[in-house]
Amino acid sequence: MRRVGIVGARGHTGAELIALIARHPQLELAFVSSRELAGRLVRDHVAAFDGELRYENPDADAMAEKNVDAVILALPNGKSRPFEQALDVCAPQTVIVDLSADHRFDAGWYYGLPELTRQRYKGERRVANPGCYATAMQLAIAPMRDMLAAPPQCFGVSGYSGAGTTPSDRNDPEKLRDNLMPYSLADHLHQREVTTHLGVPVEFMPHVAPHFRGITMTVNLWLREPMSADGVKESYRERYAQEPLIRIVDEPPWVVRIAGRHGVEIGGFAMAAGGKRVVVVATLDNLLKGAATQAMQNLNLALGFDEFAGVPLEAHA
Repeated sequence: MRRVGIVGARGHTGAELIALIARHPQLELAFVSSRELAGRLVRDHVAAFDGELRYENPDADAMAEKNVDAVILALPNGKSRPFEQALDVCAPQTVIVDLSADHRFDAGWYYGLPELTRQRYKGERRVANPGCYATAMQLAIAPMRDMLAAPPQCFGVSGYSGAGTTPSDRNDPEKLRDNLMPYSLADHLHQREVTTHLGVPVEFMPHVAPHFRGITMTVNLWLREPMSADGVKESYRERYAQEPLIRIVDEPPWVVRIAGRHGVEIGGFAMAAGGKRVVVVATLDNLLKGAATQAMQNLNLALGFDEFAGVPLEAHA
């Protein structure tokens, strides 16, 4: 058994991580930190967890002395550095999986979108988990990457859980009721993330919708040479044939069908006249494959387990 701790476990993703670790055959949850929930039983907030463990609120130095094999940082952007520094000093061999954007552009960290980057993993103990929108965009674009004639245009719609638990307009159900809220329409962080890691410029327009969880990413692709819709679809099937969390479907996937599931659906493949413009749609759960499930894949990889250990693949069937 390997011992794992979570820093910043109060949010939606923290709850999903606790549930995944609880079902993992080779992981033990050693601690969960949350300033707001300190002292309360974890099982009272996460039904999937059965035990006497309580939330706590250790500072960075106390956390680093807990003698765990891995730490998952589920903190807002810009908050991870004290915990990383403490682990660098006290426990440099501890695996860190950072869910924030703090190290997605750091060459010293492995960028962990396993379906696209696992072959680049070289035993790094520091792993940057990709953003949820960025995961959807990259998986939707990658099979056509070498065929592109222009930057992909990506129209993304997320459930409001993606805005976290700190109150804002973007996670206020009343303000979102019967509404679609655009924001950060140019230079979104995930646009830069995709451009950096996929190696092609992208244009991204994010929106928040009234549903709680799940992302729909509609991607417009201009191709250098004409292709048929069936030819494009076959390229996706070949690219992801060995990926248990990616399903290629004929019709545009619906976000309601991916909510609560651990994988990605990619479909639509609508070809415009002339065969040089195709529209592809990807859906994923922003809390799972967009965050917690992907963190579990990366954690498994770093600890030497099967990549999908603890991930309920049957929930994606």
